[in-house]
Amino acid sequence: MAAALATAYQLPPEDPEESARGSMPFLAHLDELRKRILRSCIAIAAGTVIAFAFVDRIFHFVFAPAMRMLPAGSRLIYTQPGEAFSLYIDLALIAGGLLAAPFVMYQLWMFIAPGLYAREKKLVVPFVALTTLGAIAGSAFSHYVLFPSMIAFFGTFNSPDLAFLPRIEDVFDLYVKMLVGMVAVFQIPTIVFFLARMRLVTARFLWRHIKYAILLIFIVAAVLTPSTDPWNQTVFAAPMIVLYLFSILIAWAVAPRKTR
Repeated sequence: MAAALATAYQLPPEDPEESARGSMPFLAHLDELRKRILRSCIAIAAGTVIAFAFVDRIFHFVFAPAMRMLPAGSRLIYTQPGEAFSLYIDLALIAGGLLAAPFVMYQLWMFIAPGLYAREKKLVVPFVALTTLGAIAGSAFSHYVLFPSMIAFFGTFNSPDLAFLPRIEDVFDLYVKMLVGMVAVFQIPTIVFFLARMRLVTARFLWRHIKYAILLIFIVAAVLTPSTDPWNQTVFAAPMIVLYLFSILIAWAVAPRKTR
């Protein structure tokens, strides 16, 4: 009788894959988080120092699209004594963050990796590659397409009675908002990649809800776009629609196949 009860209530055998999953106490998690944040900050600081040595070139690169789109006779101005200097610091900081982005993404992955299964830890390469590629593609689209079109639109109101002389700080704020927004938007394929690998979404699900996705995309574009004209909203929404369609292909390609 006792043997039968012991057999009935015997714990199931330990899953070897579950045993490969890392576990650490709460304080160890905090210490690991502190270490990863510290390393990321050091990498960003090093990138900022390197970028500051080329800050003049970075300045001309960032504002060249805006300068080309300004009406004849217009130029960027600054009205505060330290405004130009703080702008240079911000430029170097952003450029340093972009330089350190692969290392920061790797540190983020190393922080969450102990809580993953052994097969999930093999995704570190696509995680770093996709997030970095998305950041670069989003930055390029914002710099060469979205930001110049916004400046050109605002410059159309220049007239003999109205002189378009934008403050350099305001132009840079618009540039940063567009940059951050596009970098976040271009992470859609990365998010779908991991959701599909974890079987949380499928290509069929994304395709069946594409009309709702397009509606939501245009609502987001209308909220985030500083102007109200349909052209700029379409320019903002177009990459999101293309990335959504591309994400459907990604979800279909990386979805786990059923084994016979």
